Amino acid sequence: MSAEPPFKSFTQLLHEELQARGEAPVIKVFPGGETIFKEGDPGDGLYLILDGLVQISAIVGQSERRVLSQLGPGEFFGEMAVIDNAPRSASAIADKDSRLLFVSHDEMMELMQQCPALAVALLRDFSHRMREFNRQYVQEILHADRLTMLGRFARSIVHDLKNPLNVIGLAGDMAAMEKATPEMRREARKRIHQQVDRLARMVNELLRVTEGTKQSSLEPGDFAAYFHSVVEEVREELGDRLVVLEIQNPPPAVTLRLNPSRLHHVFFNLFNNAADFMPRGGRIMVRFQQTPRELIAEVEDTGPGFSAETARKLFTPFFTQGKPNGTGLGLSICKNIIEDHGGKIAARREEGRGAIFSISLPVPD
Repeated sequence: MSAEPPFKSFTQLLHEELQARGEAPVIKVFPGGETIFKEGDPGDGLYLILDGLVQISAIVGQSERRVLSQLGPGEFFGEMAVIDNAPRSASAIADKDSRLLFVSHDEMMELMQQCPALAVALLRDFSHRMREFNRQYVQEILHADRLTMLGRFARSIVHDLKNPLNVIGLAGDMAAMEKATPEMRREARKRIHQQVDRLARMVNELLRVTEGTKQSSLEPGDFAAYFHSVVEEVREELGDRLVVLEIQNPPPAVTLRLNPSRLHHVFFNLFNNAADFMPRGGRIMVRFQQTPRELIAEVEDTGPGFSAETARKLFTPFFTQGKPNGTGLGLSICKNIIEDHGGKIAARREEGRGAIFSISLPVPD
């Protein structure tokens, strides 16, 4: 069975039809650097490059000019003028001395009426060109999205590291005071050590997010002892921000499967978020419930709270609630950590109250 003959290109058919007419073609010569047409010019026809190099560009955004393509011998441009008879949507400049065959809009329409295959070839080549343009456009969008995400991660890191670095700075100043007692220096050393550990946990969690790692080692641990260590580490820092941490009932002394380092990140994030929304001070209340199947910890603050619509979006990556330096990553990371523990985290609003977050962790059989 013989193979079907390949389709003739638009350029081949155009040359054949022009030769069949027996008329002298219109040839235009443009020195390198000369404008062939620019945006807004009348779409008076189509150009076929015989020799040279032509650059097609357009204004994108407010004022940035972007090169869309560079075309060489055998390629054509200006076909949109034939298709929609509208003003030019891009500019064409001769990159170097170029010799172009010009076919006016009216002549092109007449040729396509006489030879429908020419119209089909034009649409086929135009479709191929648009597919390639779309592919490049998608790649540029993906690249821009990656850069945007990278910027958000960078802002997130700077914002999240600020609090522990401030504590380290204050502790260092205290230890360096001439009148600092040995007890004060021991306390400063302890606080610096705690914050360095906290920085390491935060960096590890960000690395876990960027690498897409889900697994984390969970070991049996006493939740009450664990939570007391959290309170000891964070209470003074919150006090420096005029925020009082109230533990409304004792944490249950129950054994859970925990990763204390990662769980620290959750409570620190909730406490610091609450403090961010209470710049003049306030209270954070923590209370606990236990059932045979789960332990529930609720964290409530006296801040402005949030709407029901916001509560539904809080754990979506990059959703921010209006914090000036917020990036929308903190609560998304918290959700991942709690889910890695086999638990759930939720936010809710109640009229006349601040933000309320509920964390449930499974109690082993």
